[in-house]
Amino acid sequence: MTTTTHPKAAHAEETNHSHPITHTASHGEHGGDHANTSASTQAKLITTGVITPNASTILQIDVQDENGKALAQFDQFQEQVMHLIAVSDDLQVFQHLHPVYKGNGRFEVEVQFPQSGNYTLFSDYQPTGQTEQVSVLKTQVAGNTAPVAQADWSRTKTFNETIVGFAPNQATVRAGQEVVLPFNLQDAASYQPITDLQPYLGEKGHLVILRQSPTLTRENYIHAHAVQNTPANQIHFATRFPQPGRYKLWGQFNRNGEIITADFWVEVVE
Repeated sequence: MTTTTHPKAAHAEETNHSHPITHTASHGEHGGDHANTSASTQAKLITTGVITPNASTILQIDVQDENGKALAQFDQFQEQVMHLIAVSDDLQVFQHLHPVYKGNGRFEVEVQFPQSGNYTLFSDYQPTGQTEQVSVLKTQVAGNTAPVAQADWSRTKTFNETIVGFAPNQATVRAGQEVVLPFNLQDAASYQPITDLQPYLGEKGHLVILRQSPTLTRENYIHAHAVQNTPANQIHFATRFPQPGRYKLWGQFNRNGEIITADFWVEVVE
């Protein structure tokens, strides 16, 4: 697989007021997983008033063509019409949301942001007749920005009742080379492999990867798909990291109805 060069997104100045904030979508691959397309869409993020930590707020996303006309038809993929990945720019906060389609190109979702600071929203959708599109939107949560936390490079972590082990299949991960990212799940009480893993969004697991950057862009975003036919308690993802740098990964798994979100870091070299 090759890495596609995406058209550069055009960004407007960011505010949190009720008028629309427009960002032109970049298109094509999810870290080398999908083909590019010449189609052009744009998304507008609409918020009302000042967003504050832990307060419920409604996000509206209007999806339009390059001429500003609402796109009305969308296809489901991974069991949803839109996936919205909301992350704080320091990569400490991660939320995977599914906005509800209201018709005439508009999606809505209620959300609470747990801390102040700048947030980037990766809106992933598929207009009918096109490939998946990713629009990058920005918003800000009022208040004093939290201190930057140190990256936790542990390869085994416990999330509620589940121990998650993570180890790339290569000791050194290099930019541009395909790598397999395995997650191994055990029960925290018995230390035995779990036996109650269920599909999540139509697959064995879901993985989002972001490259640490002062300003998060479409090129920093990777959405990887799970490999089929792995052992019951193991979820493998195959992908490529397009550039050197530090990347944070969020693997999501459905253990008997509970969604586990396991975060890890990877250093990628030339």
